[in-house]
Parts: sequence; C-alpha cells; structure tokens
Amino acid sequence: MSTKKKKALGKGLDALFPESPERTSSREGGDLLTIPVNSIEINPWQPRRVFDDERLAELSESISEKGVIQPLLVRRYDGGYQLVAGERRLRASRLAGLSEVPCLVVEADDETSLEIALIENLQRENLNPMEEARGYEELLSKFDLTQEQISQKVGKERSTVANSLRLLKLPPTIQEDLEVGRLSPGHARALLSLTERRLQTRLWSSIVEKGLSVRQAEALARNMKEKSNGGKSSKTAGEKKPPDIQHVEERLMAALGTRVRIQSTSKTSGKIIILYHNLEDMDRILEAVGVGEE
Repeated sequence: MSTKKKKALGKGLDALFPESPERTSSREGGDLLTIPVNSIEINPWQPRRVFDDERLAELSESISEKGVIQPLLVRRYDGGYQLVAGERRLRASRLAGLSEVPCLVVEADDETSLEIALIENLQRENLNPMEEARGYEELLSKFDLTQEQISQKVGKERSTVANSLRLLKLPPTIQEDLEVGRLSPGHARALLSLTERRLQTRLWSSIVEKGLSVRQAEALARNMKEKSNGGKSSKTAGEKKPPDIQHVEERLMAALGTRVRIQSTSKTSGKIIILYHNLEDMDRILEAVGVGEE
C-alpha cells in the first residue's frame, strides 16, 4: 500500500492560484473588496445542497457579534459578482442583516469555481456523501475530466473518487438516506456490493429498520449474495417470502420512499406495514398515497 499522500488539500486554495503579481496584490488588499450582499449571485456549481438551519443561526449570531472574519471568494460575473466559495457565510450574513460583506475577488472560470467550492467544503468536511459524489460528477460530465484528473485536483485518491461516484448508482430513496445521515458511507459500500436492485432494497430496509452496524450490513450482504448465487448459509437474512410478495414490497418502497413490510396472515389475507421516521415523513407518505390534508 502506497504511503505517498496527495498534497493539493494541504496547499489549500493556493494550489489553484499560484503565486503571481496579481495574487500578491490581492493579498495586500488590491482585490479585497467590501461588496453589497445583493450584488453577489449564488454559485451554480456549489456542490453543497443541505444547509443546517441551526448551524446557520449560530454562525449568524457569531457574525452579528464579530463580523465576517474570513472573506468570501467571488469572481466578477455579468456586471456583478458571483460567489465562488463561502455560501454559508453569505447566507448567515444575510440572516444577520448585513448589507455588505468582505470579499476576495479572484479570476476563475466555471471549472475552477467548482474545484474551489469542492476543495473548501472537503477541507471543512462539510459535504455529505451524496453532495461530494455529485460534485465529482459535475467535474466529470460538465468539464470532461477523468477520475485521475479529479483526484489530483481535489487531493483525493482515485479509488476514493471512484467509490464516491458509485453512490450515484444507488436508488434515489437510498441516496436520500445518505444525504440526511440515516446511512453512512460504510453502509453504502455494503449496499454497492450487491448488484441486484431488489437485494439492495432489502438490505437498505434491514439496515434502517433494525439499526444494523456497518459490519452487520456487510455480513448480511455476503449472506444475500451467497443465497442469490445458490450457495448455502447457516444464517438467514430474514423471513423467507414468495418472490411475488418481495417484488410488491420493493415496488411499494420505491414508490413511497420508506420501508414497507407485507405480512401474510393466511393464503389470501395479510397486512401492509408502512414505516415513517417522524410526523413530517408521515405527512409526505400520506400525500404520496393521496390522503393528505385537504
């Protein structure tokens, strides 16, 4: 195993802005400006999609008391400015009622803008697994970069980038659980070890419903693969159900975005159990089946 580590993240944003007279000037204040918040357009390449309201409120209180300590990164765009990095600070500044914020104006095209946003969030470990994966996908598809080029730009191993991109192959409902933290990247790796969608759905249901650890999920995934391949295992993955019942369960879970269990009480009757995480989730499910509030 190689012990050589990539240094792009260690260099920070200087890795993307090498030393130059213009860069030196900006450090001396030539490009450090105070810009009205209403003149700053949100970065469309921002990989981060989820902003915690509680943390934003805390940051807003800090900004109200001490001001914006670290300038936002912006670029000149369409007669105004476009945010390159620092959306949390911009949102919190608006929440604090600030009319203007300190900004460092940089030269950056679309690709560099996405790179900077990715690097800043990765350095702060602010991205959830799906945001990180979509950020890599943006670099891959919109800018025609290879996985190796992406790994060099963001200071990650190529295998890390490749594994992150694989998350985009998971069903939308599983991606949502990764995004909100109900599943960990370790659980995702266990799910990705299964190539059949129906097995992924069954494993996903068991992980969330039973609170399985990553090791338990990996063991269950191996057990499922053995059974799928015709092998024998001393462990059981759960109650054996007819394939048609399993298929209906999977269709219901995909449609409702939550765990569903069908339990037969006789050859012709039974019950359908639909699980929800909280009251908001229940409202969402009720809307999905057409019985929401009128």
